[in-house]
Amino acid sequence: MNHQPLIYGFDTVEIAYYLKSSRWDSLDFERLVAHRDSLKLSGLRHSSEIQLGSETFGLAPHGTSSGYPILLTNESFTVQCGENNNPSFFVTYSSLALWHDGLEDLHRRFLLWAESVGLEQTNAETISRMDYAVDFHLLEIDFQADDFISQAQVDVQHRKNRKVQTFRVGQDAVVLRVYNKSDEVKEQSSKFWFYPLWGYEDDVWRIEFQIRKEVLREFGIYTVADLMQQYGTLLSKIADEHTRLAVPSSDSNRSRWGTHPLWRSLQDHYATLPQGFEGNEFNRDAHLDARLERCCISLMGYLKRMSAIKALQNDSEPLSLGNTLMDITKDLYRLHDPLTWSIDVEHRMKQMRLGL
Repeated sequence: MNHQPLIYGFDTVEIAYYLKSSRWDSLDFERLVAHRDSLKLSGLRHSSEIQLGSETFGLAPHGTSSGYPILLTNESFTVQCGENNNPSFFVTYSSLALWHDGLEDLHRRFLLWAESVGLEQTNAETISRMDYAVDFHLLEIDFQADDFISQAQVDVQHRKNRKVQTFRVGQDAVVLRVYNKSDEVKEQSSKFWFYPLWGYEDDVWRIEFQIRKEVLREFGIYTVADLMQQYGTLLSKIADEHTRLAVPSSDSNRSRWGTHPLWRSLQDHYATLPQGFEGNEFNRDAHLDARLERCCISLMGYLKRMSAIKALQNDSEPLSLGNTLMDITKDLYRLHDPLTWSIDVEHRMKQMRLGL
C-alpha cells in the first residue's frame, strides 16, 4: 500500500498578541463596543461587515465566552480582543488561510493590520496551540484502536455504519486524531477546496497532532519564529515517544511491537521538517510555569464565584479580589489540616515528577 503523504501543514494555530495604542488615531475600542451593542439591540444575530485599517471583518453582536468584549472574523482570522484584556488580542488562524497562505505570511499580515490601526507589540507573541496535519490516500484501514501505543490514558473511536471514522488518543496538552478527512468534509465542514489539493474526493485519512502550550514551552517554542525553526523536532519526538501506531505481534510487551508502515512514513516526513531544537532537553521551569498559569486561571474562576456567593449572602455589591481573598482566608483555615496538607502536597509533587 502507498503511504506517501498527499499534503501536509498547519491546520489550526492560536496565538496571543500583546498590542497597545501607538498613536492618537489608534483602534477605538469604545466605538467598537458601542457598535457591537447597537447590533445587539437591533436584534441582529450575525456579524456586520466593518472596515478596520487594512482588513475587512465581520463584527459580532456579542463578546466571547473567554471574556473578550470584541469578536472580529474574516476568511483568514478569528480575532478576540479587548483594550483591558491580557493578552489584548487572541487570534485563531483559519484552516483555509493556513493551507493556502502559510503561517508566516499570516502572522506578518496580522502585524501589518495591527500597524494599520495604530497598534504596536509590547511583548512578543506567544503560541497557545498548533495543529499539524498529514493527509494520506488509504483504500483500506488495517489497524484498530488497540494498535496505538501511547503515554496517553484516554482514547476514543467513532464509527458510522459499523466502520471506524475517527481514532482519538490523548487529551489536553497532546491529542492525536487519525480520521477519515474526506468523510468529515462531506458530512461536516464542507471544505471542498481540499479536493484539488488532494487529487481525490474519497478515502483520504488525516493524521493530526494537536499540541498546546504546555508542551510547546517544553521545547522552547513561544513565538512564530521559534515554531518555524523547530516544529519538526517537536513532532518527531511526539511521534516516537508519546504515541506510535504499531503492528500487533505475539509479544505480550506491546512496546516491542514493530512500527506500522503508515507511521514510519509519518516519521520520515517529520524528519524532513525544521529540526532546530538542540538536545531535546526538558524545560522544567517552562513546564511548571504553564501548570501554574492553568492553576491561576482556575483559581480566578473560583474566586469570582466565591465573591458572587458572598455578595448574595450579604446582599451587597461584589467584593474586590483583595477583599475576597481576605474574606475567604478564615474559611480556608477552617478546612486546613497541616498534616494532610504536607502529605497531599508531597503526593502531588511525586505525580508531577512522574509526568502525571
